Amino acid sequence: MDLTPTAEEAEFRARLRAWLAVALPKLPPKPPPDDWPARRAYDTAWQRALYDAGYGDVHTHAPPALRLAFLEETELAGAPYVGANFVGLLHAGPTIAAEGTPEQRERWLEPILRGDEVWCQGFSEPDAGSDLASLRTRAVRDGDDYVVTGAKIWTSHAEVADWCELLVRTGPVAPGTNAHRGITWLAMPMDAPGITVRPLRTLAGTAEFAEVFLDEVRVPAANRVGEENDGWRVTMVTLSFERGTAFAGEVVACRRTLSCLARAARDNGRWDDAVLRRRLGRLHAEFTALWRLVQWNVSEAAATGGAPGTGGSVFKLRYSHARQDLYDAAADVLGPDAFDLGHDWTRDRLSTLAYTIAAGTSQIQRNIVAERTLGLPKGR
Repeated sequence: MDLTPTAEEAEFRARLRAWLAVALPKLPPKPPPDDWPARRAYDTAWQRALYDAGYGDVHTHAPPALRLAFLEETELAGAPYVGANFVGLLHAGPTIAAEGTPEQRERWLEPILRGDEVWCQGFSEPDAGSDLASLRTRAVRDGDDYVVTGAKIWTSHAEVADWCELLVRTGPVAPGTNAHRGITWLAMPMDAPGITVRPLRTLAGTAEFAEVFLDEVRVPAANRVGEENDGWRVTMVTLSFERGTAFAGEVVACRRTLSCLARAARDNGRWDDAVLRRRLGRLHAEFTALWRLVQWNVSEAAATGGAPGTGGSVFKLRYSHARQDLYDAAADVLGPDAFDLGHDWTRDRLSTLAYTIAAGTSQIQRNIVAERTLGLPKGR
């Protein structure tokens, strides 16, 4: 990717900055972190504002340079991020754009981009986390529908979602066969009869995750993305977006957080500690390198017309640990304030504990890099 700013990028940044300067002061106060219906309304209203201003499709249709410029400018301005609809905008939407039929793209992409519909992700199960091949949620074809029975867990924002990107088993698992072959990717309406959502409260006291129980839920076969039993390939597209480009805005946010940390250290006297200064300097280098990797992954996805490759796993692996290091440093700078659950820093620090598990554990990412990049034998 050529990182030299173009006239188009400079014009885009100037126009976006001018719009943000007018739009951001008009935003209402952000809702409390544990009020997800209110946060959904807040996040989707912001997405609609972006859409009306011509920025709604930046995650799915903008060239790489403009996409990254958008992320930098909005984060540096303190604008809201994708929020409650991160699955729709960063996972499901790009997957449908890459793998869906023209009818499916027409049906789902526009409502996602307008902020009209929110998606959640139904991949993990109580006994199938990183090893998705062991999932047990079953879908049986009955005429024009699939009848789905099973359970999902760690389903982000399920209680406020309209749709779920759902992995189901449609093929048998026989000894000696590829268990991935029998998986299918469905778009399930969350208001369908037979769905029960049970929120899960996190360590930080919020309930953005949920268990989802499916009791003979009927999902139209027309909602299948890709062929039956070929859902694992479609899932790899989803996971590539999740690991390779979906965290891009968070890298910018971490760089901004690091600047705030440095200012806080100067204000409270911790800046005199040479060890701490070296620690913050190393983190600055780390997140600068991660941003360059984001640029690589986004440009690779654009060049191939689809999803990023194994660079997504390289990024996810390093970013997960760098984010934990960042908030460990924050605790060192803030001292006792870092243990106050009412403090944004504390909630963010607690959330970092999940990053080495979410979107595929660090162990899974190491296996992917070892096998697909280094050519090492497949792990047992």
